[in-house]
Amino acid sequence: MTDADDRQSWSRPEPETVAPDVLRVPLPLPMDALRAVNVYVLRDGDRLTLVDGGWSLTESRDLLAAALRGLGAELPDIGRFLVTHVHRDHYTQAVALRRETGARVSLGAGERDSVEAMAVRPAPLAPQVAGLRLSGAGALADEIAAAMAEAGSDDPIDYTAPDDWLADGDRLPVGDRVLEAVETPGHTRGHLVFDSAVGPAADGPGLLFAGDHVLPHITPSIGFEPGARPGALTRFLASLARVRERPDRRLLPAHGPVRPSAHARVDELLDHHGGRLDAIERVAAAGAGTAAEAAAALTWTRREKGLEDLEPFHRMLAILETDAHLEVLAAQGRVVREADADGTHRHRQA
Repeated sequence: MTDADDRQSWSRPEPETVAPDVLRVPLPLPMDALRAVNVYVLRDGDRLTLVDGGWSLTESRDLLAAALRGLGAELPDIGRFLVTHVHRDHYTQAVALRRETGARVSLGAGERDSVEAMAVRPAPLAPQVAGLRLSGAGALADEIAAAMAEAGSDDPIDYTAPDDWLADGDRLPVGDRVLEAVETPGHTRGHLVFDSAVGPAADGPGLLFAGDHVLPHITPSIGFEPGARPGALTRFLASLARVRERPDRRLLPAHGPVRPSAHARVDELLDHHGGRLDAIERVAAAGAGTAAEAAAALTWTRREKGLEDLEPFHRMLAILETDAHLEVLAAQGRVVREADADGTHRHRQA
């Protein structure tokens, strides 16, 4: 097995018991580099609570049903979905199965604006395309917009509202466990993690159902949501610090394998973003005035690819992430951020 194969072994459609009455079920993400999303099935007597729901796809539904049959259960035994955030690979299958089974769907209150925005079918990636233009990447913005228009908008995905809007600190009994909803904005404004503050002794230090907030192999994208607002990276770094201040837990991520310590990975993520801020400050001081220019001066992914070596979608993410870092640098007084007459953000050494 190669290192790359080993890094992706978690995504095989093979359910894994990760704690007493907790099953990790990887569900497929076709044509997505992430490969799979982990849905966690918690048994509470003859009822099931799922953390996240997966993407509403026939293949995903069938694999979830097969995993539940391995527990002696069926889809109608699902009583509730606790969804970490509104992205389609977490939310949409929960909503689809609600229609079929009557299960309740719960989502963080901070996602309300995004759900309302998605319900009216906005132009795909419109906020991100606008962000590219402000970042000095007009040509890429045109390319992305044209690709979205060609793909069309016949998207059957259902973004209707959840049954419950969860608030920070809500405590949710699930069998012998109590899951605490902890607001961790950044990846999206309303992202939640669920902390098993109370649970069986076999859980050891406890479990953190981390969604996309803390991922073991990759750094989460920042502020990728309808109606993206400034400050996403600031919110994300503060949320990482908040998780670091809480007791350590086993890390149960949405993408990637279970890891023994959430704190260890949080430390790596904070170090990564600290290093990225320093690198972007240096290229801005060297004359990279826009986020697009700064992103082109950096390398990307573990393979240290150049910006132009990335696919258009990932170039978009790279430029928008660079702009988020420049926004933080400006707030810290390390660069000066100004807007041209057309609104393009320009940066210079403070």
